[in-house]
This record gives sequence, C-alpha cells and structure tokens, in this order.
Amino acid sequence: MWLSGRAGAVPGSVFALMDAAKGEARAAGLTVTDLSIGSSDLPPPDAVLDVLRDATRDAATYRYPLFSDTAPLREAASGYLGRRFGVQVDAQSEVLPLIGAQEGLAHLLLAVTDPGDTLLLPDPCYPPYLGAAAVAGLNVVTLPLRPERGFLPDLGSVPDGVRPRALLLNYPNNPTSAVADAAFFREVAAWCRARGTLLIHDHPYAELTFGEYHAPSALEAGLDGVIELHSLSKTHHMGGFRVGFAAGDAGAVAALARVKGAVDFHPYLGIQRAAAHALGLPDAVGRAGAAVFEARRDALVPALRALGWEVATPQASMYAWTRVPVLRDSVAFAVRAARQTGVAVSPGAAFGAGGEGFVRFALVQPPEVLREAARLLGTVPIS
Repeated sequence: MWLSGRAGAVPGSVFALMDAAKGEARAAGLTVTDLSIGSSDLPPPDAVLDVLRDATRDAATYRYPLFSDTAPLREAASGYLGRRFGVQVDAQSEVLPLIGAQEGLAHLLLAVTDPGDTLLLPDPCYPPYLGAAAVAGLNVVTLPLRPERGFLPDLGSVPDGVRPRALLLNYPNNPTSAVADAAFFREVAAWCRARGTLLIHDHPYAELTFGEYHAPSALEAGLDGVIELHSLSKTHHMGGFRVGFAAGDAGAVAALARVKGAVDFHPYLGIQRAAAHALGLPDAVGRAGAAVFEARRDALVPALRALGWEVATPQASMYAWTRVPVLRDSVAFAVRAARQTGVAVSPGAAFGAGGEGFVRFALVQPPEVLREAARLLGTVPIS
C-alpha cells in the first residue's frame, strides 16, 4: 500500500537467499565460512581508534556538525589526494565528507540528474549502483565488461543516439577485481567531456593494491566533469564507521552538498577526527593491510585453479572473480554450496546479467581457511 514507485523500482537482492542458505547450514551443524560479503575483517589502525576514543569524551563533538566543522577532514582528504595521486583539490569547494561512499553515490545521482536521464553503468557492477539509479528514476544503459577486454568498458559500443548524463565506473573493480591505468581515465574523461557527461568514479579500493601496481585516480585526468568517491571502509578497515569523501568538479560537489544539506548533518565529529587522522597516516600503514589480502589471494587463486576454475590473479581489491566451467545458474550453485558445505560465495548473477557463470570470493578469511573453502566447493555439483 505504501510502496512508492521509486522504492518498487529498486531491484530485489539474491543475498536474502544466501542469508537463508547460511542459516540452514548453521542449523545443520556446519561451520559457515562467509566469503560472500566484502567487509574487511581487519581492525582500523590503533592510532585511529585512539583518536576516536578521545573524541567520545570531548563534549564539543556531541552537537550537529556544520559544514565549517568538516574543514579538518576536507583538508586531510585534499592532502591525501595530493600526496597519493598528485591531484590538487581545493578543500573548501572541491571536497565534501560523506557518510560512506554508498550514501554519497545515492545522493550524488539525485543531485546531478533528473528523472529520465541516462546513466551508463557497467555490467556486472556493485548491486547498490542499480538501486541508487532506480531511486533517482534514471534510464540505465549497461556497458558490458568482458574478460577479453580486461573487464574494461568499450565506450565505442555506446549507440550514437544515447546521450548519457553520467557514466559510473569503479576501478579497482567490484566484482571483477579488474584494474585500470591513468591512460584509461584520460581517455574516458575526454569521451565524457565531448558529450557533456559527468564521469563518476567510485574508488573504495585505492589502497588495496598488490605488487608493483598502484591504482590511479580518475582525478588525474583533470577535475572538470569528474567526481570521485573515496571510502575509508576498505583502505583503513573502517566499514562500520560510515565515512568517506567526494572530490572533484566544484559544480558537482556543490550540487551534492545542496542535496545532502537537506537530509544529513555530516558524520559524527569524532568519526571525522578519526578519519582525518587515518588519511594522514604514512603509506606503509595501508600497505601492511594490503599485504594481508595479497597473501590471501596467493592462497586462494591456486586452490581454485586446481579445481579447474578460471581465475585471473587480482592486482588489487579484496575479491577473486572466478568463472566456473559449465556453470549455468550461479545463484542455485551458491545456495547449494552454502547449504551443503557452509561455504558462502556471491553468485555472479547478483551483479548483473554479465556476471552469470561466475562467482565472487571475498578475501576475508586467513589463507588456510580459504584453501579449505576451495576444497569443499570442489565437492559441490555444478549445473
């Protein structure tokens, strides 16, 4: 009765089925190994927690935070972008704190588009992108991400008659773990500027990179017509803190601030202080966390290949995107695997039609647990 058209347009989630399957596994006495959710199991740096603890005892942090109160976090974000990517942004007009990047994206689409506008969206993609687009009333045109292209979109395939208001990308990518270089972002930014399209880049895995690979920022292609969303959930293991920031085109940032001003008062000041401290930590702190996920990658990938499953070695992110030979129904397989073995993975179809035939593993368990999970999955019938 009370369901709005916007709410009704939000796609349903197969993860409810996965939750039920995990419940059945527990009821059957199985140990559940949950590799389906990309939430870091590592703790935030001790120094960040110390800042937050001190802030909770400071009565000045208990009030509503106004925009002027966000200056330390905005300045820390500006400093981080300059140090990490060589990008210079104005902390006053080109940076805005977010209550998590997912919130930021939903409000950004409301701020820079009108109902009926076209959004170019990768397929497969992080499922909340589709929900945010539905709430904004957008016409979604998908860009297939294919293995033979390294899971990078082919902008030349966009029909001439399509006039997108925005293009949303995410590299290092969820779910595919694909990466992009600075030249790719220069090409995409030029393509967008030629069409009056806003380039939105979701960048939560900026520091979860392995080996010699270092993820670039889309802002390295220039701020005009480009906005990037950063999160401390993965880079600093602060998922439950719900804090991040948007940076880039001043007009897009101002539009986002206008919408957010109607619905929130920014993150709690204590969390802002903790986030500002985290952004100023030495790069070695982030590299230590990335090394943990790299070791997990190095345990899981060979174990999956031993099953005959196809998986590229990820250069970044916290996922392994795996094609399972002859798999036709990834949802049914994932549910069956959870019920029979207690190992929960994300079915590729949950990320869009282009994900069918794949499953996604989150590297959120120690190496020995990941190896055993792969062994157990090898006992599950594939169909």
